[in-house]
Amino acid sequence: MKKYTLIIVLFLFAGGITAQAQLKFGLKAGVNLANASLKGDVLDNLEPDNFTGFQVGPMIEATIPVIGLGFNIAALYSQQGIKFSGDNIKLNNLEVPLNLKYKLSFFDLLGVYGTAGPYINFKLSDNLQDQFEAKSFGAGLNFGAGLELLKHLQVGVNYRMALTDDYRSIEDNIAGSLSEWKTTTWSVTAAFLF
Repeated sequence: MKKYTLIIVLFLFAGGITAQAQLKFGLKAGVNLANASLKGDVLDNLEPDNFTGFQVGPMIEATIPVIGLGFNIAALYSQQGIKFSGDNIKLNNLEVPLNLKYKLSFFDLLGVYGTAGPYINFKLSDNLQDQFEAKSFGAGLNFGAGLELLKHLQVGVNYRMALTDDYRSIEDNIAGSLSEWKTTTWSVTAAFLF
């Protein structure tokens, strides 16, 4: 009997914590620094440079106050791309990251957090020429960390690692035997939660 009573009390306690989870809505924006990872033989003149873009969109965050564990999800308009000898290949995506988040707060003034989770993205548009093609769907992993000020302003850094290829060359003679490549992205972001 004591065993069942303990189980019921634990479920009620867990349900109470879940009901007390703080749900916040916000707006997130940031700067992306993307770099390409090429597969196959590439001519020397096609060595990629870093591409700078941006991201912006709404987000939702839910946190269990006592524990500091929660999640966030966002719908971000995000620019990634590749630079080849000064030419920009730009890809505009709708990116949807879903991150598990752990936060430590100090007196409701300052907090630190870490995030990790998967993302998916959908191609909205690109400026590719006929010899290249952008994939319409992508997926990967996010890792991030940052600071939270006054429980509303978050400033962080994020690493986005693609698990799927983002682009491919249609004509082999454009870049020797270059076939497909991925982009990895570092982002510096700021978010305001209401």
